[in-house]
Amino acid sequence: MMKTPENKTAEEMHEQVPPNWYFQSLKIDPLQRYWHRRRFDEVQKLSERAETVLDIGCADGVFSKKIYEITKSKKYIGIDVLKSSIDWAKNHWKKNKAMQFKVGDAHELKYNDNTFDAVYIMEVLEHVKDPVKVLKNVKRMMKKNGYGVFLVPSDSNLFNVVWWLWLHFHPRGWVWRDTHIQTYRDNYLIEICKKAGFKIEVDKKFILGMLHLVKVRNK
Repeated sequence: MMKTPENKTAEEMHEQVPPNWYFQSLKIDPLQRYWHRRRFDEVQKLSERAETVLDIGCADGVFSKKIYEITKSKKYIGIDVLKSSIDWAKNHWKKNKAMQFKVGDAHELKYNDNTFDAVYIMEVLEHVKDPVKVLKNVKRMMKKNGYGVFLVPSDSNLFNVVWWLWLHFHPRGWVWRDTHIQTYRDNYLIEICKKAGFKIEVDKKFILGMLHLVKVRNK
C-alpha cells in the first residue's frame, strides 16, 4: 500500500531532495537566488550575537554558514532529517570546526534545558507533523532571554498559486511535492508561538506577503 504524506516519515517525504539542494539552486536558478537572498536579508536584520546556536532543518548548511557568521557563534549545530544532506554539509564545511552537522528529527531533539542562545527554524515548520511540540521543545532548550527566528510560507492566495506553479512547471520543483503538511494561513505561526510560551518581538510578512517571519524571546 502506498503511504500518504501524513503517514510517511520526514526522511521519506524528502527523499527526492538532492543533498546539496540550496548550494546548487543558488548557482543555477535566478528565481531561487532572489527568493533566498530576500529571506536572508530579513533574517539578518533580526539576528543577534549568540554563542550557541541551533539550526533546525539546516539542509546542506548554506544558510547555516551565513547565520553562523552573523551571530559570531562559538558553537553552531545544524540538524536535518536527511543523512545525505548532513553528510554533504559535513564534508563541504569541514574546515569550520565551530559548525557541527547532525542527523536529527525536530520532534525528538534531546539537548539539555537552557542550552542555546538562539534557535533558527527556516521554512521547516510547514514540513513537521506537530509544530507545537517542536516549539515547546525549542523553548525548553533555549536559554533564558534567548531568541528564536522562525520563517514559514504564509499560505496566502498568492503563495499558493506560486507554489502550485513551482511544483508542476518548474523542472526541479517536483521534488517538493507533498512535503508541506502544515498550513500557516491566518497567522497560525503567531498562535503556536504563543501556545509554546514565547513572547513575540517581531511579526513580519514580506515578498508580497508570501513569507511570514517572527522573532520570539524566551522570557
